[in-house]
Amino acid sequence: MSDRHVFEYALLRVVPRVERGECVNAGVLVYCRARSYVGARTHLDEDRLLALDPQVDLPGVRAALRAVEGVCAGGDAAGQAAEDDPGRRFRWLIAPRSTVVQPGPVHTGLTADPAAETERLLELLVR
Repeated sequence: MSDRHVFEYALLRVVPRVERGECVNAGVLVYCRARSYVGARTHLDEDRLLALDPQVDLPGVRAALRAVEGVCAGGDAAGQAAEDDPGRRFRWLIAPRSTVVQPGPVHTGLTADPAAETERLLELLVR
């Protein structure tokens, strides 16, 4: 039996001006049902974001990214989602929305360690 399990992931993108269609990758969400894991890691390149929109609400973007990490962590930081299972929290976070911080399309892969995969994808696709 393989020690690798299917996981799903989506990038978190900051879209400061929707009408221009430009975005900056700012994080990654990972869900692995077999391991009951949902996690998010974020990294905001503020200089890059300010190059797209000098008037972007940086404190608001930072707060939105922290909120996503909180929902993934569960507990008090997750607010109303605290009682939801990891899959439900992931599905709620990847639902399309028209805010400055948006999830990208969902992709899949195989991993033996979803937490390490979260870090790997952050380094590969965001930093």
